[in-house]
Amino acid sequence: MSWEEFNKISHFLYEYIDTYAKEKPDAIALIDADDGKKVTWKEFANAVDIFTLDLIKMGLRKGDIIISSLPFLLEQVYLEFACFKIGALFCPLDLRLKASEIVRSVDLLKARAKMYVHLGNTDRADFADFAKDVQRRCSYLDFFLQFSMPEDCNKNTISILDFISEARENWREASIDGTLPKTINEARTKVEDDDPILIIYTTGTTGFPKPAMLTNRGITAQNLCLSRGFNFTNEDRMLVNLPPSHVGGQTEQLMTTIFTGGISVLLHIFDAEKSLQAINNYKATVLGQIPAMFEMQWRLENYNDFDLSSLIFAIYGGQSVSKPFLEKLSTMAPKFGSGLGLTEISGFCSYTPLEGSINDIMESLGYDFPISPLSIRKPMNADGTAGDELPDGEIGEICYTGPQVFKGYFGNEKATRKTISLEGVLYTGDLGYKDGKGLHLVGRSKFVIKPKGYQIYPPEVEAIIEEMPEIGKAAIVGAKHKIYSEGVVAFIELKKGKTVTKEQIMEHCKGIAAYKRPSLIMFLDEIPLNRVQKTDYKTLLEEVGKYIQEARSRGEWDEEKK
Repeated sequence: MSWEEFNKISHFLYEYIDTYAKEKPDAIALIDADDGKKVTWKEFANAVDIFTLDLIKMGLRKGDIIISSLPFLLEQVYLEFACFKIGALFCPLDLRLKASEIVRSVDLLKARAKMYVHLGNTDRADFADFAKDVQRRCSYLDFFLQFSMPEDCNKNTISILDFISEARENWREASIDGTLPKTINEARTKVEDDDPILIIYTTGTTGFPKPAMLTNRGITAQNLCLSRGFNFTNEDRMLVNLPPSHVGGQTEQLMTTIFTGGISVLLHIFDAEKSLQAINNYKATVLGQIPAMFEMQWRLENYNDFDLSSLIFAIYGGQSVSKPFLEKLSTMAPKFGSGLGLTEISGFCSYTPLEGSINDIMESLGYDFPISPLSIRKPMNADGTAGDELPDGEIGEICYTGPQVFKGYFGNEKATRKTISLEGVLYTGDLGYKDGKGLHLVGRSKFVIKPKGYQIYPPEVEAIIEEMPEIGKAAIVGAKHKIYSEGVVAFIELKKGKTVTKEQIMEHCKGIAAYKRPSLIMFLDEIPLNRVQKTDYKTLLEEVGKYIQEARSRGEWDEEKK
C-alpha cells in the first residue's frame, strides 16, 4: 500500500457515499437486519444531506460535538455522516454505561459538546431517565434528541420524529429554492482531511476511558489498508454487529464497507443467534468478531440450522486463539485472518497473510503497510521523543507512524503526549517483536508481571493453561507478594460440564518456567469481559485483593512456591 495510491483517493468518507449515489443510485448500501429495511446509495446520500441541513439550521458547526447513546440504527448512521460533512465530531457511547458514566463521558467533552442523542425507555435500560441526569448535570448542552414519540420525550427534548419531519421540510424547501448545494458546500469546504471527526472512548482496561479523536484521513487510510489487506470489494456484504462505540463496529466494519462500495448489514445490538440469522437472511460474505463472540455462536444448540455458506472471509481480533479455534473457524468461512488493531491507530494496522494456512496465521499478527509503518522501540524518552528502534527479534514497545495515528485525546494533552511522541510516533501500549514472519504480540506493557525481577507476559501463560481441554478461558494478573514482589494469579473459567483440580492445572504448568507458574488459582463461573468481549483485566485487578486476603488467611499467599 503506497503513499502514491493513498494520496490519489479522497480522504473524506462522505464523498464515497455521494460518488456511489451517482454511479449506482439504485444499488443497496445498507440493510437493517432487525427490521429488513434496505437503503439504496441514493437514499443514503439524500438522508445524510437531510440530516446535514438540519444540523446547520440548528447552528452546529465544525468542531462541535454530538454525543449519542444509540444502537446501530439507520438514523445513527445518517447522523454521524452528517456530522462528518460539516466537520462536527460524533461521539457514540457504550450503551451499557449508567447515568453517572454518561455524565462523566459528556463532561470530558464539555468544551465543545452541543447535543446529546439517546433512546427512550427500553428493555435494556431507561435511557430517558439517564438523560434527565445528563440534562441536570450538563446544562451547557444546547440540544437533547430522543428516539421516542413526542409525547414520551423528556422536557426540553426534541423527538426524533419531529427532528426528521423538520429536516425533510428544510431539505424540500432548500431543494426548491436552489440553496441546498450552496448551504452544504459552504459547510463542508471548511473541513480539512486532518480534522478530527469521530471520538471513540478507549475501553479503559487499565483506567478510566479516554476520548480518542480520529481524523478523516486516518479513517480512510485504515479503510484502504483493511480492504487491501483482506481483499474486500464492492461485491462484499459485511455484517456490522460490533458496537457503534468501538472502532471495530465503526471504522472497520461499517466505514470500510462504505469505502469499498459494499453492503453493510446492520444489527442494532450484538446477539449471537441474530448475527447468524442475519448472515442466513442477507447472505453476508464478511464477518468480523472478537473470539468470545464466535464461541457464543458455536455453543448455540441450533448453530447448524443456519445457512452460512455465503461467508467468504472471517476476521477475529482482540484476543489470542488456539489451533482448535482456527480449525472451527475454517468450517465457518473458507478464508480468515487477524491482525493488530486499536482505537488510537483508527482500527486495524497489521494483517495476517491472505492465503495463509492455520499455522501461518498462528505464527504472528501479520505485516504492516508502508503508509502505516511498524517499528519496535525502546520506551519514549523523558523529553517526549521516541525511543530508539530495536532490531528484529528483540522485545520492545510496538509503535506506528503515518496517517492512521489518531489526533490525540480530547482535552487531555498530558495523556496525548505520553502516547504520541514529538515526531508523531504512536506508542500502542503493547509489547512485542517483529521478524521475517511478522509482528508478534507478547502482552500489554501495563499488564506485565514482574516477580523477582523477571517479566511475565499474561497471554503466554493463559495460552499454556488453555491447552487443557477442560478449560474454556484463563486470565492472568499480578498481585503484590511479600517474597516475589508480584505473584501470579490465574482466574479459570471451565467449559460447561467439565471439571479439573488446581493440582492438575499446576501439574500442567510444569511445562513452563517456575517463575511463570501461578501462585494462586481461582475458579470463576465466568471471567468478566469488557464491552468488546475482551477479558476485563481492570475488573479482575480490582477484585483480586479479596481473593489474596482469603488465600493469605489460609497460608496460601506470601509463601514460596514448592
